[in-house]
Amino acid sequence: MSTRQTKLLWMKDVLDHLQACHRQLQWTENDDAARVVTESMLRDLESCRRLCEDLDSRGRLQRA
Repeated sequence: MSTRQTKLLWMKDVLDHLQACHRQLQWTENDDAARVVTESMLRDLESCRRLCEDLDSRGRLQRA
């Protein structure tokens, strides 16, 4: 499996986790639980951002 494929698979896993967190956030009424879930979502979003930036920079290098 290439590095690109590995990163894309990792991104899919992170996005799946974000969806699960979103579902939890919809039904939770507990402020502490909501805070934990949203903090997890923010970490996932940061991971996605880094993965996207890495994939973008690799794409630019390949096109150059």
